[in-house]
Amino acid sequence: MSGSTVLIVDDEHTLARSAKAFLADHGYEAEVASTGEKALELLPSLQPDVVFADVRLPGMSGLDLLKRIREFDPVIPVIVLTAYGSIEGAVEAVKLGAFDYVKKPVDLEELRLLADRARENRLLKQELSYYRRRATRDVGFEGMLGDSPAIRAVLERARQIAALDEIPPVLLTGETGTGKGLLARALHASGARSMKPFIEINCTALPATLMEAELFGYERGAFTDAKESKPGLVEAGEGGFLFLDEIGDVDLSVQGKLLRAIEERAVRRVGSVRERKIDVRIIAATNRDLEREVRQERFRKDLYFRLAVIVLDVPPLRERGTDVLLLSEHFLRVFNAKYGKAVRDISAPARDLMRSYPWPGNVRELSHVIERAVLWSRGPTLDVEHLALTRPVDGAPPPRAHPDADAGTAGPGAGALPPAGVDLGQWEKSIIEQALREAGGNQTKAAQRLGISRDTLRYRLKKFGLQS
Repeated sequence: MSGSTVLIVDDEHTLARSAKAFLADHGYEAEVASTGEKALELLPSLQPDVVFADVRLPGMSGLDLLKRIREFDPVIPVIVLTAYGSIEGAVEAVKLGAFDYVKKPVDLEELRLLADRARENRLLKQELSYYRRRATRDVGFEGMLGDSPAIRAVLERARQIAALDEIPPVLLTGETGTGKGLLARALHASGARSMKPFIEINCTALPATLMEAELFGYERGAFTDAKESKPGLVEAGEGGFLFLDEIGDVDLSVQGKLLRAIEERAVRRVGSVRERKIDVRIIAATNRDLEREVRQERFRKDLYFRLAVIVLDVPPLRERGTDVLLLSEHFLRVFNAKYGKAVRDISAPARDLMRSYPWPGNVRELSHVIERAVLWSRGPTLDVEHLALTRPVDGAPPPRAHPDADAGTAGPGAGALPPAGVDLGQWEKSIIEQALREAGGNQTKAAQRLGISRDTLRYRLKKFGLQS
């Protein structure tokens, strides 16, 4: 408790002296001011951790002093002292931001306990503020690496959006692993709401039966296991941002309620008849073609147009030129530090391979490849064998159709593009199934056959629900 300072503002000199002596015995440095004006004079030099202030003071009132202290430093906790007849003033003080109030005659032990609790609360707020500021520095646009025209254009637009006082809904599109989540956090960290919450919701991870309750909350007794009321994730984002990752996976039954929440800025918990106003900004991300999903009636048209007020398309890594080398050097430094390695360079053949490789898993795949390479390396240089990538073969024929396939049916091997009318996802799934059959179920061989890494193949297997 050493070094903690308390300011006692009260014109009852006996009480003030007793409180000062008692708190001093318990490790506090206490100062006394008999008026609000005197207390304001002491604030800059004293920088108190806690202030005790009587509601009724000569000259400036306790409520006015509270307002002035909050203007000086809103983190300083103020505890109001009140006589029995002025309890209304104490309640008003709490509404204005007082930490708590205590009734006279004062129990000095209660005063100490309140000082301890208020001090701990202030320390927690300071710690939270520190970590929020550090998080803002870590995830701002400075963390978005890239010199290619494609990524610079996206970042320039994103900076313009972050500078707006009122940010409309933003839809981030692009392949998986391109960094849409990082861009969403940069938009939050670089704007006026950077110190407010950033609530990330993985829509793929929430089944339709739970999504409504998780998003909007529920009241006690709304369903069998609802033993107490619980606010939803939308309410948790009050004042900040709600990031709906993989928005294309939200069930149609929930999409309408989500649209209503965005348009009316209000939510209704499951089992409740009352609406709660919300103040959140929406960022959504998807690797799906939502326009096609709308045409196929798998995504609501009105929700799509509400989300797509601003659309930022994050380019795939293969379209970002030498950014792959810039990012590789960044990941090299990160994983050297993480694993205590001293890999200083990437060989010229490895660089050539990384520039020619198509990176179907984009930046996420590159990160995993460099992490694995750093772990496998035994010297100061990463070489081709450490990367474990398969170089695309120029002019290589497309995967052959399975010999048992109907010769009259256009299958995956029929050309570089799926046949007209064939869903791209289904076509991709059939190619992977064919490669697995030809590889006898061996994932490593199937990945080599497809010209992708094993990690990318595993991601695709999970995506399509395939077992091998």
